[in-house]
Amino acid sequence: MNHFELFNLPAALDIDLAALKDAFLQLQQQYHPDKAEDKDQALIKSSEINQAFKALSNVDSRAAYLLSLKKQDYHLDQSISDFEFLQSALEIREQLDDAASADDLISLKTEVEQWISGLVREFKIDYADEDWAEARDTVRKLRFFVKVMADINKAEDRFLDDDSFDLDDDF
Repeated sequence: MNHFELFNLPAALDIDLAALKDAFLQLQQQYHPDKAEDKDQALIKSSEINQAFKALSNVDSRAAYLLSLKKQDYHLDQSISDFEFLQSALEIREQLDDAASADDLISLKTEVEQWISGLVREFKIDYADEDWAEARDTVRKLRFFVKVMADINKAEDRFLDDDSFDLDDDF
């Protein structure tokens, strides 16, 4: 049974994330080691459920998993060789490093969201056309931008935490 089947979802890049989470919670309840007679087996099943959920939760890992189902997921850890992409990626990283406030991150976040959307469209085309080399390259780029988005969110949280801290606050 593949991860999509486990959660009763279609094997596709676009999935209902709320349905994924609901199915995950139901399965975790069903196979919780504390409730099972065979705790070792329940622990193994629970671990499989967690791993499947993690793989399907993010668009980059979901795309990589779709490639694995087609036995086309090799070399995903190779470097990106697209010079123009690398140049854009470096500029975005520099903008993130130079951000001095949460407001500085707003336009950067929008730009990264647009990159991710474009790469998702590109992956769907590559996958449908069975252009596996391009699909793998797109997954590498998606991984980069999903990581950048996570870093932007961390920076936003840090700025918001700093902004909300005031020495005059009552404790």
